Amino acid sequence: MAFFGSDKNTVTPTAEMSFLQHLEALRWHLVRSAVVIMLLAIFAFVYNDFIFDTVIFGPLDQNFFSYRALCALGQKIGAGDVMCMTIKPQHLQTLSASEQFFNHMWISFLVGIILGFPFVLWEFWKFVRPALKDKEIGPVKIFVVIATILFLIGIVFGYFLLFPMSYNFLINYQVSSSGIVQTNNTFDDYISLISTMTLVSGIIFEMPILVYFLTRLTLLTPQFMRKYRKHAVIVILIAGAVITPSPDVTSQMVVAVPMYLLYEASVFISAWTIKKYKLNA
Repeated sequence: MAFFGSDKNTVTPTAEMSFLQHLEALRWHLVRSAVVIMLLAIFAFVYNDFIFDTVIFGPLDQNFFSYRALCALGQKIGAGDVMCMTIKPQHLQTLSASEQFFNHMWISFLVGIILGFPFVLWEFWKFVRPALKDKEIGPVKIFVVIATILFLIGIVFGYFLLFPMSYNFLINYQVSSSGIVQTNNTFDDYISLISTMTLVSGIIFEMPILVYFLTRLTLLTPQFMRKYRKHAVIVILIAGAVITPSPDVTSQMVVAVPMYLLYEASVFISAWTIKKYKLNA
């Protein structure tokens, strides 16, 4: 059986490993990953003032980087103040005694996952490396690096663009002009929205990696992605229109263009994989 994940405390690098030995090696990789995530989560829990006041509540501040950058971009391209957003001062309400504590724990854990993600991939790399042939080591190394970069780019994109635009659209949305319905946002809803959108954005940016593996398994082809490109563009434009609070095309493109480029990058990766491994498209 091929050798995976050697550990000097369990087996020697040259030993042939049984299924149980594989599980033992994997267990230690998972344990180390969990320890790193928990240490980072504890660090985030202790420095809660910075995590919440600066990071989590940053999009509630009129001087948030994204608002200033979008406003400056709109003025630079001659769109005036169309892309400038006015943030309403607001207080987040809690409806239960435990809401702040459990959300504090959840955000700390999420920070641990995000910051520890590169280390988790590194542990994955160490687990599979002994089983790889020399010619396979390079591509897997690149996979680890690219997957980490894409995830972090997705997190940044979700935090600085997707969430601020979506939140300001939702918080200002009125189902009726009568003013009968008032939006009093809760702390729990705010945390749920920012954590979900940021984490999902990081996962979505892993699409090229997913496309690579689906293509290797011959479950996806570049021809299929090109055939449905128009459908993908329509979905992306609709998503951009829904997410952005302003009806102008420029602000919608700020969201839609990166998503479209991600799709095109996935098409390229699929085509490259077909050619690289001489698969039947």
